Amino acid sequence: MRRQGLIPKAVKKFKVTTASRHQRPVAPNLLARDFKADAPNQKWVGDITYLYTSEGWLYLAVVIDLYSRAVIGWSMSSRMTANLVTDALTMAMFRRGFPKG
Repeated sequence: MRRQGLIPKAVKKFKVTTASRHQRPVAPNLLARDFKADAPNQKWVGDITYLYTSEGWLYLAVVIDLYSRAVIGWSMSSRMTANLVTDALTMAMFRRGFPKG
């Protein structure tokens, strides 16, 4: 490796970022794995992931309409906070004209 000018990179230790065993209330599963929608704005789903960028790690929250499978709201932040999710949901509501129901 020295002759080829290669430098080994140490693997960073895995850091747990979620607490699965908690006493907080859990929201009911309203979809029950039924991801089919017959019209726009019937079912919205969301997810949070993290991406490595030139600025470092950033969290990405998205809201997707299951009818069109289109991303209708998103938000990025360097921290996973409630504002990350509410900003994505607010964008979705403004883009879809505050649907009823």
